Amino acid sequence: MNTFLVILIGQILINNYVMCQFYGICPFLGVSKKVDTALGMGMAVTFVITLASFITWLVQNFILVPLELEYLQTIAFILVIAVLVQVVENALKKLSPSLYQALGVYLPLITTNCVVLAVAQKNVTEGAIMDGQTLGLLASTFCGFCAAIGFTLALVLLAGIRERMEQSNMPKWMEGFPGALIMAGLMAIAFMGFGGLLQGLHLVG
Repeated sequence: MNTFLVILIGQILINNYVMCQFYGICPFLGVSKKVDTALGMGMAVTFVITLASFITWLVQNFILVPLELEYLQTIAFILVIAVLVQVVENALKKLSPSLYQALGVYLPLITTNCVVLAVAQKNVTEGAIMDGQTLGLLASTFCGFCAAIGFTLALVLLAGIRERMEQSNMPKWMEGFPGALIMAGLMAIAFMGFGGLLQGLHLVG
């Protein structure tokens, strides 16, 4: 359980893919104007990353590696991600047309969102984060889920800040995109301050 706790805190706070590794900046800045839209995008990305982590681990270990086709990893992973994004897009179009319209072009762009592919590739190349190979698939899926929650957290936090900024009497130069960039930078500094948590967890363990 301590290992899963380290993964949870590490992926969400310490090694947050947006705030600390700067993946997925395009949707992070483009869909963070409203909390509701940001939350919807976060849920879509969470679904895609979690399932992609599960499926790509199976593809890597049961198809690519046995057949010595590891050089096709990127193509295979993008294909898996594209199928999952298409499922999400069709579901939102039927279940929540307003959210589908609000997400706009950023929804199909999940396919090329570097954070999704980065999580999948990191999980299969650095899957030794767990002790023993039997937990590889479980660890990969859990890492993907936690990474997606970290992405959603950063997205919703920035959206909340931007909504408050719109309601406040901000200087002219802080309005719109410049203010969002400044707030994103301050958030990144704050997230990097969680770096000592893992050392504390290892000491407790």
